Amino acid sequence: MKNYFLLPLVFLLLFTSLSYGQQLKLNDLDYFETRGVNVLVYSNKYNPVFFDEKTAGIELIHHGVRTATGGAVRLHNTPEQWDLVPAIINREVDRETNTISTVLRYEDFDFNSELKVTSQGKGFTIQVILDKPVPDKLIGRAGLNLEFFPSVYWESRYMADGKPKLFPRYPSSNASVKPKSQKIQQIYDHSTFDDRGRGEFLDPLPISSAKTFVFAPNDPKRRITISSESDILFFDGRLLAQNGCYVIRSMLPAGKTGKVMEWYIEANAIPGWTREPVIGFSQVGYIPEQQKIAVIELDKNDNPDSTATLYRVSADGTETVKFSGNTKVWGKYLRYHYLTFDFSSVKEPGIYYLEYGGLKTNTFSIDKNIYDDIWHTTMDVWLPVQMDHMTVNEGYRVWHGTPYEDDAIQAPLNHKHFDGYSMGDTTDTRFKPFERIPGLTVGGWYDAGDFDIQTGSHNSVIMDLVQIYETFTPDRDMTYVDQKTKYTDLHRPDGKNDILQQVEHGVLALVAQIENIGHPVRGIIVGNLHQYHHLGDAATITDNLPYNSKLKPYESDGLSSGTMDDRWVFTNRSSFMDYNTAAALAAASRVLKEFNPDLSGRALACATKMWDENANKPAETTPRRGNFSFFGSGNLSAALQLYITTKDTKYKKEFEDALWKLLDAPMFNTYMPGNISIANGISYAFAAYPYMDRTFHEKLYPYIQKYKEESDIVTSESPYGVPMGGRGWAGNGQIMSWAINNYFVNKYYPEIMDKEYIYKGLNYLFGCHPDSNISFVAAIGAKSKKMIYGNNRADFTFIAGGVVPGLLFLQPDFYENKDDWPFIWGENEAIITTATPYIFLANAVKELANKVN
Repeated sequence: MKNYFLLPLVFLLLFTSLSYGQQLKLNDLDYFETRGVNVLVYSNKYNPVFFDEKTAGIELIHHGVRTATGGAVRLHNTPEQWDLVPAIINREVDRETNTISTVLRYEDFDFNSELKVTSQGKGFTIQVILDKPVPDKLIGRAGLNLEFFPSVYWESRYMADGKPKLFPRYPSSNASVKPKSQKIQQIYDHSTFDDRGRGEFLDPLPISSAKTFVFAPNDPKRRITISSESDILFFDGRLLAQNGCYVIRSMLPAGKTGKVMEWYIEANAIPGWTREPVIGFSQVGYIPEQQKIAVIELDKNDNPDSTATLYRVSADGTETVKFSGNTKVWGKYLRYHYLTFDFSSVKEPGIYYLEYGGLKTNTFSIDKNIYDDIWHTTMDVWLPVQMDHMTVNEGYRVWHGTPYEDDAIQAPLNHKHFDGYSMGDTTDTRFKPFERIPGLTVGGWYDAGDFDIQTGSHNSVIMDLVQIYETFTPDRDMTYVDQKTKYTDLHRPDGKNDILQQVEHGVLALVAQIENIGHPVRGIIVGNLHQYHHLGDAATITDNLPYNSKLKPYESDGLSSGTMDDRWVFTNRSSFMDYNTAAALAAASRVLKEFNPDLSGRALACATKMWDENANKPAETTPRRGNFSFFGSGNLSAALQLYITTKDTKYKKEFEDALWKLLDAPMFNTYMPGNISIANGISYAFAAYPYMDRTFHEKLYPYIQKYKEESDIVTSESPYGVPMGGRGWAGNGQIMSWAINNYFVNKYYPEIMDKEYIYKGLNYLFGCHPDSNISFVAAIGAKSKKMIYGNNRADFTFIAGGVVPGLLFLQPDFYENKDDWPFIWGENEAIITTATPYIFLANAVKELANKVN
């Protein structure tokens, strides 16, 4: 006889088990976790230089995707990157109460608030606790915010107190115009809003208001409920800025202390949810002889399969098993578990795909020629598009007109700018603040997704291009460049080597600085924040007319303008930048000697001038931090390049004396986890190797052994066999530099390091990495970045050949690279100093493949 009386008890126990299983608990890494939902509470802090990068505050990782960020007390309805952010005064984790408390402070207003996040039921509460009432200046301005990435919720609906609403695909909500006197100033008193002299600003209005919001009720992976006794307002931050988010916000009440507000948030957790495996492999493919290892990333709750399979696709579409073998357990790395699958034994050319646990990858190739042209897109498209002071055309499309014909004016004294620029109490020039500096409307590249000229980056790019030319002598001519008419046309041969044309373009900008100012500068950048965030054609950032103080703003006499929109030159001098630029110009003078003899001579003259003027100053031998180039900087590199170019042995002695001191310095002899301490130092030695004798080569040997030992330790920390990146800026530049160093080790000391250490760098870049298997080089590989942080990012697209930073590490255990939201620059901004190392590395593996073939 069936015991029906037990059924209610069974259901009760089952419900209790499911509820308990979904409850958020603090884990050992100090964030809240249940299966499918993670809540981070200030595991990541706001950036002191770039402020609100949408990677800090209270954040939600929902079924493997970071969907919400920026949970904080904020002073704006839709905070922009350059709005004030709170300092983190204190963070406490209380495991007994399952609570994380964080104290936030706005120093300018002497305003502290405490955010107390506590697990409750199937969700969590956020309480705002005040010791003192909201300051008068912040009444109606201070509120509790949480931001959601819009792309996550496109094509979905939400409910506001039960009323159905549609997430706006494009911003079209309302805003009010308010007097500037009511605006809370942005960082350093800059403004992202161009009010055209009207003394006003825009304040977005809410698109919905409710006590309870339910986002994506039909999507169990994204459904989330936010409720409060306070009114919750829903704003669209994209009304002010294309990188804005959907923002939910409740205003803090006036005149109250203690617990003044509470939200309850419940993110749906699918029972038994397991993240789909990611099969990491090269989207470009493999040459027959190289190692071929796929890395399989698994949810920690997944049960690993013991086998994987490689299929070959024939011309008629038939799919046949080419290889089936055992997977190998690698172990745990950060939040996921990993397997590897080695199919190196397969060498037959063809089209293939991998299958693991019923999951199939897209196809890739095995072929001896796969590396032949992988650098062409970066050289033919991405780098020319970055050319400053030129009109750049491609077929029917004009990428941009000729920009900055009004360059440039002296930056003012004692000024703290944005993007890391600042000026001291002297200009170090003959020019007065805001006086025009002549001769700067020539050459250079946009540094990144923005439009400034960064001299240090230019030096690195020129050094890279010279090294590429001198190492591989690539004969590529698919870009038309006419410096006289300032016109560049893509995919159009002009009888000139493209690499030399780009070297020339960079050198023109550097020589112009030294000849017109007297020394290289920190950089050249717009003076207004509302210009800095410009998207689209750079030719429209300024009016291209020199500033004339005798005219009124927006007034012009046809030759000049009263609008101070000209770029500023940050001219404070440093021996480090002098030497850095001297190295680049000395190197460039060699390859330009026949291509442009006049510019070659001027470049060398500028290089020796910088050397001579700094000869009696203390030597700087510290390599540039975050080095994306295989060349270093400072007097060490300048001495080497001047020696190679002039053959004057005084430079050789200077170089060798400094090199060995550098390699023996404590900073290069102390191991730090995740860091190859000697890597930057030996890059100098590799540059010198062809010009040095056997004694030098033998003396270098033990340092190369040390590099190999440290490299093996660092690369063993993850299953991908490369040095992984960190917080703030993702790690592709570091990985490329590592692989380039490995190329030189293999070239000069092949018994120490084999060529697989070089291939690993590109395999990672092309898709064998965490989080996804897309190629991080736009338009290279079968599946590559669809969106990058370029000057066309507002169109949610890419510039072909751009190399993104890659996977941003968010503390304590989450790697991310969003390919539906291009605006997180530390993940997606393609910059000039990742383009040229990629071109070098691509040519390096092409050379290795051709040697095998």
